Amino acid sequence: MADELVLLDFWPSPFGMRVRIALAEKGIKHEYREEDLRNKSALLLQMNPVHKKIPVLIHNGKPVCESLIQVQYIDEVWHDQAPLLPSDPYQRAIARFWADFVDKKIYELGRKIWTTKGEEQEAGKKEFIECLKLLEGELGDKPYFGGENLGYVDVVLVPFYSWFLAYEKCGNFSIEAECPKLIAWAKRCLQKESVSKSLPDQEKVYGFVLQLKKIFGIE
Repeated sequence: MADELVLLDFWPSPFGMRVRIALAEKGIKHEYREEDLRNKSALLLQMNPVHKKIPVLIHNGKPVCESLIQVQYIDEVWHDQAPLLPSDPYQRAIARFWADFVDKKIYELGRKIWTTKGEEQEAGKKEFIECLKLLEGELGDKPYFGGENLGYVDVVLVPFYSWFLAYEKCGNFSIEAECPKLIAWAKRCLQKESVSKSLPDQEKVYGFVLQLKKIFGIE
């Protein structure tokens, strides 16, 4: 029986982008369904009744929720194609640690940059850059966090690159000036079709953020 795979997603979601990249990197065919988050589908509410959030990966009618878990699931089910997590248990633990770090820090700090002003925004920018510098340290001189090939941490982190322009314009700073090695890494990732086709244009994301600022009354 052929695998039936459906992804419930929303185009600017960096969490959904992770799943898109993982599926593309492994060449897995799936049906993409765009969700309207102001009017969530009955399928989304049925498949993710706890969080009621995208992305939701539905494999043969069974839902898998939360993007880090989804990427690991994809890697385990289709383990023969372009493995993302290392085979060594210790290296796998390290990759999971950094993915968890990205999950706990980058989205919230990025959000702080575009939703706040003044001292609060400055503090958010400072911590955001500090986190990126820690990630640069972990990257070291490797082409990818996964070593010679795109790996789990790369898939987890690179979607945020599509939001960097919005952070920079809202926060009036340059990420490349602070973290040139990380930007070079992101551009290297974008040379892969699995990444470039899964990430929306930075200007489009910036336009989306400006819309959100209007909705939330943040000027």
